[in-house]
Amino acid sequence: MNKSSFFVAALLVLAGCGSQNNQAASSQQAPQEPQIPLVSTVTAARENVPQTSLYSSTVQAKVVNNIAPQSGGRIQKLNVEVGDFVSKGQILAEMDRVQLDQAELKLRNDQTELERVRTLLAQGGISQADFDQLELAFNVSKSSCRNIEENTILRSPISGVVTARNYDRGDMFAMAQPIYTVQQITPVKILVAISETDYTRVKRGDSVTLTADALPGKSYTGTVNRLYPTMDAATHTFNVEVTVPNSRRELRPGMYARVTVNFGDSFNITVPDTAILKMQGAGTRTVFVVEDGKAVMKVVTLGRHFEGKYEILSGLEEGDQVIVKGNSALKAGQEVQIG
Repeated sequence: MNKSSFFVAALLVLAGCGSQNNQAASSQQAPQEPQIPLVSTVTAARENVPQTSLYSSTVQAKVVNNIAPQSGGRIQKLNVEVGDFVSKGQILAEMDRVQLDQAELKLRNDQTELERVRTLLAQGGISQADFDQLELAFNVSKSSCRNIEENTILRSPISGVVTARNYDRGDMFAMAQPIYTVQQITPVKILVAISETDYTRVKRGDSVTLTADALPGKSYTGTVNRLYPTMDAATHTFNVEVTVPNSRRELRPGMYARVTVNFGDSFNITVPDTAILKMQGAGTRTVFVVEDGKAVMKVVTLGRHFEGKYEILSGLEEGDQVIVKGNSALKAGQEVQIG
């Protein structure tokens, strides 16, 4: 390379370096201004908030009757099967009738004798004391015969469904298990364990709604029928008995149920759930509100969550401009623009 060519190349290199230095200086001299974040807000306002709580429980029969005689004996007849619906007073089973036949014969004899001496009493042929003694014997026979009949011809004391049969015809009843079990399922009942903090908020006659996992898409209405007077010391809950008519017999004992109890309404501030932020490392909930064009952080106490909104028990005032969008990266005191 000759001297003239070397001189030209050196000038080009110097020119390039100067251009880069000028660009760097220009960028340092004109720093970009920080952009003001754009946020969306809603006005904090009060509304009626349903005070509901969801509880899990199990469907139970309203009444459970075990059908069995007072003493052992041979089973002569079984008239119903498991799953049959029976009416109050319907004959379910019959035991051996030997004792009943003897008791009925004795009752007829005592009745005949009583009628005979009644005539004698009217004619003065027997004393009143003797007549009273015979009348007492007749009444004892009548009561004994009725008791034997009730334990020989076994009837259902309720209308319900047969849920168990533990013997076959001809078996000897040994009193280890009942012959039948009958459960009343119209209505059914559900025991709901409610927190003791809600003890004063529940009363008899309150309406509840419930669903059963076995019956998707269906809901039922029940009524608080009884409040148990004591608390469970371990769980700090008390039982509430809910009665459900179950007129279609769809709810069955043992089904898993979800019960919603409504404690009434409260008139509190509500905000969309997108406004609620959780402080990292703590359970504190916060929201940002716009004051004088800046984001101000406020700690709030939450109540019920419903329909995409939270009830605010404390921390906000009516009319506050609460940020519901664009709040995830905000810092307290940061200037914001409402869009």
